Amino acid sequence: MLGIFLGLVVLIILAYKGFHIVWVAPIAALVVALTGGLDLFTAYTQTYMDGLVSFTKSWFPVFLFGAIFGKMMEVTGSAKAVALMIRNLVGSQRAILAVVIACSALTYGGVSLFVVVFAIYPKAVELFREADISNRLIPGTIALGAFTFTMTALPGSPQLNNLIASQYLKTNTMAAPILGITASIIMFILGYLWLKYRERKLRNAGEHFEESINKGVKVDSEKISSHWAIGLLALVSVVVSLNVLKLTAIYAIGIGIIILTVFHINQYKKFANTLNEAAQGSVSSIMNTAAAVGFGSVVRAVPGFAALTGYLLNLGGSPLLSEAVAITTLAGATGSSSGGMTIALEALAPTYLKIAEATGISAEAFHRIATVASGGLDTLPHCGAVVTLLSVCNLKHKDSYFDIGIVCCVIPLIATAVIVIMGSFGIV
Repeated sequence: MLGIFLGLVVLIILAYKGFHIVWVAPIAALVVALTGGLDLFTAYTQTYMDGLVSFTKSWFPVFLFGAIFGKMMEVTGSAKAVALMIRNLVGSQRAILAVVIACSALTYGGVSLFVVVFAIYPKAVELFREADISNRLIPGTIALGAFTFTMTALPGSPQLNNLIASQYLKTNTMAAPILGITASIIMFILGYLWLKYRERKLRNAGEHFEESINKGVKVDSEKISSHWAIGLLALVSVVVSLNVLKLTAIYAIGIGIIILTVFHINQYKKFANTLNEAAQGSVSSIMNTAAAVGFGSVVRAVPGFAALTGYLLNLGGSPLLSEAVAITTLAGATGSSSGGMTIALEALAPTYLKIAEATGISAEAFHRIATVASGGLDTLPHCGAVVTLLSVCNLKHKDSYFDIGIVCCVIPLIATAVIVIMGSFGIV
């Protein structure tokens, strides 16, 4: 067990230092293998690679289609059109609320959170400039809308966390709607109240919008090449196809891609480059997650993992608590909500399903607590999404991570605790 924790420490430290997880994860896995008595060559070429390849084989089509859909939303102008419609509806004086809702609409519709960051950032700058809100709140605002409740909690979300939990726990994406909606409300309301509190505090301290921080991003005067209704139709079609028509994720996202293609056929010259960029992005994204899964495969192979599993399953209280602790810890260690959840469910899902059958606790409760718990410590400072977000906003951890940490770590952990209690009483 000590070797497992040592491997996690190596993974966290190197990832926090900015080293790429594709080579960091194997190094950490070899530390686990060495202390666990495994042959290093076999541990890397077979155990580690089997885990990496298995995950890639199962999920690459979803990553690819999701990347294409997100890029199509971006390059056709549909994402900007939806964001502009929401801004006009909410009002520029409510800049924080407008950005959160815009990010939420896109992520709940199936757009990758990385695409959302790039698509919404210029609009966020414009809104924060008009409302004279400190730039340092832009990352936290985008993170609340894109990295929290629509990614992990809201029932029916086509985001990867929801899909992975469905596969391992034999449930569907609408699992445990009461728990999911409760967690979503907690994250949205507490996150929004925190950001409004910070807005007032920073303004009282004399902080205003600073033009120099955001790389001279000007008012987005570029003509929107799409109508918001088309973008909204594509987003809604993905959610409806997945949850009402019960199509697989690939078919659901594919329908969204077809809608965007048909309605923007006049932009066909952009499509080839869009596919190229989406393909490159999907490979990078899945390798990041698959590398973490490979690390988990080595952890599962050492003798100490049985002891660790026994400890988690005997924490006391509801088994939902052990699931939440395991997934939260591994998501934090890997800096990936989907990676941490996959590692935990790959090893523990069969056990949890047996517990569900024996105790009467719904598998849906395990599903929703798994997804919400995966979105707690995943956004620690070494998280790739956090690093990307701050880079896009031209800010550093010391400028904006405090607010990201509150809305993406602290508040989701509160939401997880609440629904663990609710699920333990049979509420789903």
